[in-house]
Amino acid sequence: MNGTRRFLLGGGAAFAGLGALGYAAYRQFPAFFDQYVRELSVPILPAPRKPNPKAWPNKGLHAAWLGHSTVLVKADGFTFITDPVLSDRAGLSFGPLTLGVKRRVASALTFGDLPPIDLILLSHAHMDHLDTPSLRKLEGKGTRVVMAPETSDLIRAHRYAAVDELRWDQEIRVGEATIRAFAVNHWGARMRTDTYRGYNGYVIEAANRRILFAGDTAITDHFRSVKRSKPVDLAIMPIGAYNPWIRFHCTPEQAWKMAGDAGADRLLPVHHQTFHLSREPVGEPIERFVAAAGSATSRVVLKEIGEEFRLS
Repeated sequence: MNGTRRFLLGGGAAFAGLGALGYAAYRQFPAFFDQYVRELSVPILPAPRKPNPKAWPNKGLHAAWLGHSTVLVKADGFTFITDPVLSDRAGLSFGPLTLGVKRRVASALTFGDLPPIDLILLSHAHMDHLDTPSLRKLEGKGTRVVMAPETSDLIRAHRYAAVDELRWDQEIRVGEATIRAFAVNHWGARMRTDTYRGYNGYVIEAANRRILFAGDTAITDHFRSVKRSKPVDLAIMPIGAYNPWIRFHCTPEQAWKMAGDAGADRLLPVHHQTFHLSREPVGEPIERFVAAAGSATSRVVLKEIGEEFRLS
């Protein structure tokens, strides 16, 4: 079967208006197009909870899981968001149309629900982490962006207060916070050929708070480099998409171990329940993560999309 016929039979007929651009994209990512068609009739469920970040005071550590790897955090008045993906789909954008995976559960907050954001933290360029439609809606001269090497060309950098790319072990001051990038075990290419793009985990220190955002990672010893005499107050750890992608995504048990290597007190598991990215059952990652915690389940602070965490 020739490529054009396969494109049409595989769902490409729905995107005939994209012409040569659509066919070229289909040849790069046929699964995106095919999954788009399969999921058209599948409804997006509402988030189980809805946080109220505008009521958070400027003292203490506050966090809300909005879905996938998107966490809104306020640490003693400093507000940042990790890998913001609030769109209904994550994938290739063609104007208002995005071809890619569809959310199973809606974001716990809309853009209008968000408070002013001091910092957007981007771990790498994969489409379920760097969502250009979401980032365009978050543009503003009061917001800084910190991201991985060779990724700032993907956003409209001039529309933010500043955009900084950090390499591993580099750090930068943003307002009252210090952000340091560290090595994780993943990969950064957005398409098949841009393998030069970087990928980061981060440690954020604001006032007397330490927060770790792992981004995406497979098992690695690099989290040991994060450990200090002062523990990590909150570690945001990925726990899903390990079957069959174990080379690039950790299991829940491995996530628990790496957070322990970093010296984390409390753990916020992400990268599960939101998109259909892999073969494990949707509820398996959080079940295994809680089981890995054993008698220390109180250290797992959020389990459902939309839940809030507070530490005085």
